[in-house]
Amino acid sequence: MKIDEIKIEDLQSERFIEEKMREISSIVGDGIAINALSGGVDSAVVTMLAHKAVGSKLKTYFIENGLMRQGEPERVVSLFKKMGVTVELIDAKKQFFKALKGVTDPEEKREAITHTFYKDVFGKLVKENGAKYLLQGTNYTDVEETVAGVKRQHNILEQIGIDTQKKYGYKVIEPIIQLRKTGVRKIAEVLGLPEEIYKRPPFPGPALSARVIGEVTPERAETVRKATKIVEEELCDTGAFQYLAILHEDRVTGVKEGKRDFGFQIEVRCWESKDAVVGSPTRLSFDILEKLADRITQEVPGVVSITYNITKKPPSTIEAV
Repeated sequence: MKIDEIKIEDLQSERFIEEKMREISSIVGDGIAINALSGGVDSAVVTMLAHKAVGSKLKTYFIENGLMRQGEPERVVSLFKKMGVTVELIDAKKQFFKALKGVTDPEEKREAITHTFYKDVFGKLVKENGAKYLLQGTNYTDVEETVAGVKRQHNILEQIGIDTQKKYGYKVIEPIIQLRKTGVRKIAEVLGLPEEIYKRPPFPGPALSARVIGEVTPERAETVRKATKIVEEELCDTGAFQYLAILHEDRVTGVKEGKRDFGFQIEVRCWESKDAVVGSPTRLSFDILEKLADRITQEVPGVVSITYNITKKPPSTIEAV
C-alpha cells in the first residue's frame, strides 16, 4: 500500500481539514464509527476531525489499559468534554495485563497489545454499537518504521497485509496517515486544540509497555509511570521534542541506609528531533540531570540508579522497546 507523504512545507492546513472531514463523512455515511482516543496529538486530531465531520454518529472511547501516564484517562475525558466531545472511559486493565503476562520479547509485547486492543476491546465495542469503522491516529512515521523493520507499531495493520474487516470485523479509517508529527501538530493548532495537546511530547501507542524492558506487570508499569511524571515535570521547559523514562529489566546494586540494596535502574532519554526519523540527545546541564536522579531515587520506591542516554538515532531509537 503506497502512501503519499504530505511534507510540512506542502501542508495546506485548512484545505487538509476540509478534505479529511469530507472523506470521513463520505466513508461513514449513515452508519456509526468508533473512535480510539488516547490523549496524544495524533488521536486528538482524528477525534476533532471526525467529531466535526459526523457528529453524533461518532462514538469515542478512551481505553484504560493500565499503561497510561498518571491521571491521564480522567484528564483526557474531562478535557474533551469541555470541547463538546463525549468520551466513554473503558476499564480494560485486566485484559491487557493478562495478555502481557510472561511476555518479554519486544515484538511479542507489541503483538499482545495489538491483539487485545483491536480484537478483544474494540472488536467488542464495534459489535455492541453496530459500527463498521474504527478511526485511529496512525501517522506516516508509524508506517515508515514498521515497513522498514525498525519496529512494529501496534497500529499498523492494512499496511502490512492485515485485512481488518476479515480479522476484526471492521474497516480502519486513518485520516492523518500522510503526515508526520510536525504536520499533525500544525493541524491540531488550526483545529483549535489546546497547547497542552499539540505541544506535549509524543507518547507511544503501546504506552508504558514500550518503556518497560522485560515483562510488563502492574507493579513495573507503576514504577515507570511515577518516573515518567518526574521526567516530564523536570524537562517540560527544555523545548525538546520528546523526553521519557525507561525501566530496565535487571536489578542493580545500590546502597540505602548504609546497607546494600538491589533496586531498579531507570534510564532517562531526552531528544532533539523534527520528525522522529533522526534524533540527537539533548545536552542537558548536569544540574538538571542531578535533580532528576535525586527526585526519581527519592520519590519512586525501589529505584537506586539513574542513567542518561547519549546515543543518537540511529543507531538508537527514541523509544526503547
